[in-house]
Amino acid sequence: MQAWALRVHTLEVEPHNPPNLCALCMRPGPAALLWAFPMCGPHAVYLSLLQSLSLSAGVPSLQPSTLYPWRHASGLGRVRRAWVIPPISVSENHKRLPYPLVQIKSDKQQPGSVIYSIQGPGVDEEPRGLFSIDKFTGKVFLNAMLDRETTDRFRLRAFALDLGGSTLEDPTDLEIVVVDQNDNRPAFLQEVFLGRVLEGAAPGTFVTRAEATDADDPETDNAALRFSILQQGSAELFSIHEQTGEIRTVQVGLDREVVAVYNLTLQVADMSGEGLTATASAIISLDDVNDNAPEFTRDEFFMEATEAVSGMDVGRLQVEDRDLPGSPNWRARFTILEGDPDRQFTIRTDPKTNEGVLSVAKPLDYESCERYELTVSVQNEAPLQAAVPRAQRGQARVSVWVQDANEAPVFLENPLRTSLAEGAPPGTFVTTFSAQDPDTQQLQRVSYSKDYDPEDWLHVDGTTGRIQTRRVLSPASPFLKDGWYRAIILAVDDVLPPRTATGTLSIEILEVNDHAPALAFLLASSLCSEPDRGPGLLLGASDEDLPPHGAPFHFQLSPGVPELGRNWSLSQINASHARLRPLHPVPEGQYRLRLLLRDSGQPPQQREQPLNVTACRCGPDGTCLPGASALRVGGTGVSLEALLVVLACAFLTLMLALLAVLRARCHRPAQNKGLLPAPQDDLRDNILHYDEQGGGEEDQDAYDLSQLRHPTELATRGLAPGRAPLRRRDAPLSHARPAHRALPHSPADMASFISGGLEAADSDPSVPPYDTALIYDYEGGGSVAGTLSSILSSTGDEDQDYNYLLDWGPRFARLADMYGHP
Repeated sequence: MQAWALRVHTLEVEPHNPPNLCALCMRPGPAALLWAFPMCGPHAVYLSLLQSLSLSAGVPSLQPSTLYPWRHASGLGRVRRAWVIPPISVSENHKRLPYPLVQIKSDKQQPGSVIYSIQGPGVDEEPRGLFSIDKFTGKVFLNAMLDRETTDRFRLRAFALDLGGSTLEDPTDLEIVVVDQNDNRPAFLQEVFLGRVLEGAAPGTFVTRAEATDADDPETDNAALRFSILQQGSAELFSIHEQTGEIRTVQVGLDREVVAVYNLTLQVADMSGEGLTATASAIISLDDVNDNAPEFTRDEFFMEATEAVSGMDVGRLQVEDRDLPGSPNWRARFTILEGDPDRQFTIRTDPKTNEGVLSVAKPLDYESCERYELTVSVQNEAPLQAAVPRAQRGQARVSVWVQDANEAPVFLENPLRTSLAEGAPPGTFVTTFSAQDPDTQQLQRVSYSKDYDPEDWLHVDGTTGRIQTRRVLSPASPFLKDGWYRAIILAVDDVLPPRTATGTLSIEILEVNDHAPALAFLLASSLCSEPDRGPGLLLGASDEDLPPHGAPFHFQLSPGVPELGRNWSLSQINASHARLRPLHPVPEGQYRLRLLLRDSGQPPQQREQPLNVTACRCGPDGTCLPGASALRVGGTGVSLEALLVVLACAFLTLMLALLAVLRARCHRPAQNKGLLPAPQDDLRDNILHYDEQGGGEEDQDAYDLSQLRHPTELATRGLAPGRAPLRRRDAPLSHARPAHRALPHSPADMASFISGGLEAADSDPSVPPYDTALIYDYEGGGSVAGTLSSILSSTGDEDQDYNYLLDWGPRFARLADMYGHP
């Protein structure tokens, strides 16, 4: 390649008439090519750039081109702004280093008197050390290999200074462009590309897409990628678009049952397929379609089933299907077409083996049918493809032989419902609850018994199943639920092992109208003596019988007393209430009426019942006036017999109370007899301290004689309710609290009584320890006399001999240690 020389000239013009164009001459050898550029200033700028194109073309040059970016035009005139220097191109990965790029010069001073410098990325900024400049000659050098994929261009600043460091020229820009080389191999985005397509897909069906990248300049052929398939098996069933990487089917013949997965080797190359290459894999799986119909392995199957058993599996029907196992195209669905009109069989699919499992849905009867001939078909859950031919063994015959077995008796009607009138006497026939044995070819006898009869009310004949009552059933039985009584009867055959049938007998106890209605209790029995005042008297009735033998009730004034109908009226309000009013004003006072009540049962029951009412004078609001309250006393609406019963009960209660009081008084003197006198025999309330040496006149505390009269109360006095007394620390934990003792009945028993009390006090765990100083009584305050206690005194009585305390027992050992001689 020839070297290029580039010169830029500007015309010498007058300052008042600047030129519009500058000439750029570019020539190879002797030829020349001229471009015109608009001028940027009035002065001429001379730019000579040698061999700049030879750098980008990779052609070696003996010396770099020379730039005069600061040259000024001769003559007077204003200064124009500097030119922007065209970019300098250099190829990446250049190995001859250092490599001269360009030379810059200033024409203001003589060579050697100008110092040049550059700044920017690659010089004093990261990445450092890529470029340098000879500070005297202005030559710019490349010091290291460049990588366009890291940095594709560098923008530097050039400076010109005199020897004293003063600025000679304004800084100018210097741009270095890195030219790309095909130094990067293309790379797939994935090592393995996955794709799926239906088997039998038409040619041109999209499968997947392969993608790759190249780090080289995308504007050059270095990054122009082309895709291809290196290997895909024997038949070329797939193709790839060389530019987009799309993989599609090429021809028909994709069959999952033949080949389920295809492995393709892909290649991508840059330089439009002529450069560097890379490979990857593509795995294409074929999705199953239902192009294979299921088929039975045999034309006929033979099975056996036991009679009278439901839910039992009879056998399995094997099928074959070449489609994908576990998919709807493979899962079988069985249908019984013929031979089962009563739907006694059912068939399901085993999800693991895809076999048809035939089972009994309803109990079979050997006596009715010994053999069943079934026709069963099989299909897939997913519909079969239209072009697929039907299977040759899509149907099969299934022969089921029924095995005879001993069957349990069967009640003809179960549960059996019947009815019986309440109060039926013992021996009343209820029903015959019989069963039949379905084993007609065997001679068997059936016996009957009770399994559940909570009231033991029924008797069952063991041979015939005839049921009758044993006694009268109480209407208040808790086993009567809404008028129904339930029992369970068993029927057992005589074959070994025997079979049992259970029958439920429900007996409705029919209500019998055996109770007459009665008036309900009246809260008030007074009414206004005038018919136009007050609401009247509301009467109600009740009946112990259940519907329909109760309400509605019929209220009527007694026909045996005709004058009642002339003075009183009785009007029905609802099914159970009526209203009583006077027909005309009646005198105030009490009246005794008689009513006739009748229920709605069949036959109806009636009762004539007296009614006591009081007629009173009423105010405008219909209530009795206060003056008439005395007349209402006694008219409670209760019968005389009821009043007598109430009075008799009150009298009996009073007599029982009197007897209890008399019994208590008779037993009291015997309980108070003893050694100590009773409280009423003691005339003293208190014992005053007249001779107490420490208290004097100010000490008026008295002894409480109640403690002597009732010693049994001492243990519990002063304790909070529910709280146990304190225990001594030296008392054994297992020692029980002393029990209360009886009082002495004679003076001869006093000594033993005191000794027993002392022993009980010593062993009582709730009292303080033996060696504890106790305060037995408060001596009073303000006394001039000193204390007489030598136990709490630390001085005096030094000459007293306390050694005799050792002879008194362990109780006085502590005192002997404190006051005795050491």
